[in-house]
Amino acid sequence: MARNDITYSTSDFSRKSGDIIAEALRRPVTITQRSKPRLVILNIEDYERMRQQADARLVGTLETMPDALLDEVENAIEEYAQDDEGVRP
Repeated sequence: MARNDITYSTSDFSRKSGDIIAEALRRPVTITQRSKPRLVILNIEDYERMRQQADARLVGTLETMPDALLDEVENAIEEYAQDDEGVRP
């Protein structure tokens, strides 16, 4: 949860939905249920910004992975396989 988020319970939301929606137009509002965060209400501009940022992420593949990182992954897999072989009876 971000520091500027405001938190309300689900029962607060039932009683004060208009006030909570007005607050969500200014900043994200977290709705909790049994003291656990369950929902976030935010204005459409923030939501659209988050969606655009998510769409801008690049999906990595083995082909696009830097050689040094691929080497580390391969070495880790080989070490794991060797350790696993040594454990078998």
